[in-house]
Amino acid sequence: MPRLAAIILTLNEEQHVRECIESVRWADEIVVLDSVSTDRTVELAESAGARVVQHVFENYGAQRDIALRIVDTEWVFFIDADERASPALAAEICEKLDHKERGWWVPRHNYLFGKLTLGAGWFPDYQLRVVHRLSARYDPTRHVHEEVILSGESGYLDQPLIHYNYRDVSHFIEKQEKYTDFEAGIRFRKGLRPKTWTYFSVPLRQFWWRFVSLHGYRDGLHGLRLSALMAYYEFQTWRRINRLTRTGTHL
Repeated sequence: MPRLAAIILTLNEEQHVRECIESVRWADEIVVLDSVSTDRTVELAESAGARVVQHVFENYGAQRDIALRIVDTEWVFFIDADERASPALAAEICEKLDHKERGWWVPRHNYLFGKLTLGAGWFPDYQLRVVHRLSARYDPTRHVHEEVILSGESGYLDQPLIHYNYRDVSHFIEKQEKYTDFEAGIRFRKGLRPKTWTYFSVPLRQFWWRFVSLHGYRDGLHGLRLSALMAYYEFQTWRRINRLTRTGTHL
């Protein structure tokens, strides 16, 4: 049985997919699970030697569950198209596969608006990305910021993934609009409803948490802007929950 497959989830990632594939050449198999891209993602991935499987996107957790079923390796390493695995991270992952743990949390170096961001909750930003394939599945109730249900223990790696996150503010807003809809739907289905003061108190707590508790101030004006943006989208999440409450519909 091949030991490890690197799996890349894509949707219109022609700008990133080739470099991502190059960073995981050390894996036994490289698979791109594509959500029916309309750009050159599939063409570029195939020309780079990856196996491409297309599946219409439902949600992030469901897509990763499908990924676990389309390979037959013992282990899976999930990497997004806008991420890169360094040689040091590759060596650490390979060394850990013989340990007792059934999953490994990977830290990330997030580059936001082109700047490495170490405050406001963006580091170490651990992600459970290396999993023993038969020991992992994804929580079906988490449609965004998906969660692994792991049969067994997990550990933490030292070497970070490199994540080229948001290019600029407009890219940040584009992604947050999607995440906010998903998150509002999750909270709505859990029965969470806003009070009058929620729209003020929760965003303020979000800002304080990111800028002060998580040391966003260490990134200066960059950290201030990020903390304010995250507080704003916390406000937007509760506005959308209120809209769902009034209309009785689901996102």
